Amino acid sequence: MRAPALMVARKHYSLREIYWITVRAGQTVWAARRAHCDKQASERIMLAVTEVNGCALCSYAHTRWALDMGIPEQEVRDLLSGVASDAPGDELAGIAFGQHYADTRGRPDPVGWSEIVDTYGTDGALCVLRATRMMMWGNATGIPLSSLIARMRGRPDPRSTIAYEVLTSIGAIAVLPVALAHASALILVNRSPLPA
Repeated sequence: MRAPALMVARKHYSLREIYWITVRAGQTVWAARRAHCDKQASERIMLAVTEVNGCALCSYAHTRWALDMGIPEQEVRDLLSGVASDAPGDELAGIAFGQHYADTRGRPDPVGWSEIVDTYGTDGALCVLRATRMMMWGNATGIPLSSLIARMRGRPDPRSTIAYEVLTSIGAIAVLPVALAHASALILVNRSPLPA
């Protein structure tokens, strides 16, 4: 199965947003390190987040990984179209949360987060949040790179500029060590990575 021939980014993230997405992803990966996260469930959430953000590179890579994990092709197609009806019923709340998180640019409704904790428990909710935030990071950094590659192939994203694509791609690499150091500092002072 191939990713869509031309996926135009639905969201563009600033370097400031990428910085905070990186900090939150780093904190959450650490917080969820002992949780036993189901790989297929995580991949379904990642596909759903990618669909909301519209990252072509992420869509391509995660399509391959999902298929390699044994997720049926039609289900992958549906998730990349924003439809989760073929996903296991017990994963629908997590998928919907991932979509909501991406749609709100990482500012989910606190009630929605509480429902995820009620549905999955603390460890399960951390798994949902980890998959969501990891994919947000991948999308936020992958979108400008995807747009740059599309531009070099003669299919520029009409909502993007070459300056955004180049500067944001370089900037995302530059802020990575600082953002991860910030995440580490927050971990050391026991600052919760959970949504407010």
